[in-house]
Amino acid sequence: MIRNESEYQQAVARLEQERKRLQEHMRHWKEQGFTPAQVEKLREPIEAFHLQLAEEVESYERLKRGQFEEFENLRGLGQVLIGLRIARGMTQRELARRVGVDETVVSRDERNEYHGMTVERAKRVLEALEVRLVTRVEVEPLQARSTS
Repeated sequence: MIRNESEYQQAVARLEQERKRLQEHMRHWKEQGFTPAQVEKLREPIEAFHLQLAEEVESYERLKRGQFEEFENLRGLGQVLIGLRIARGMTQRELARRVGVDETVVSRDERNEYHGMTVERAKRVLEALEVRLVTRVEVEPLQARSTS
């Protein structure tokens, strides 16, 4: 997950480098006489990496626009908190200042996607981001216990 503008710029540059590298490889493979099927097999892993990086770039761009994925039972809340900071255009340093912790704490929390954070910590981060999180509870019927 891309967490800041610097990582985003590096990823965009890397995408362009990978695109050029793939074109160069394909040209080289064709010159060496590889069959189209062989070129395809060689191309797949490079292209898979390229697609994954492109998805991360697109995800960061969506977060910057304030577009978030839904999450269920708090799974993914950490990614949402990181995304909210990004959408707010706030640095980790600024968030740390607002929460009242050292910047290294925010950096570590984001690296771990806030895994294991307390409800109180989540509340403080949301308040620092000036965000209101609204939830909806859906109660599903209990499974009937089988009696044997």
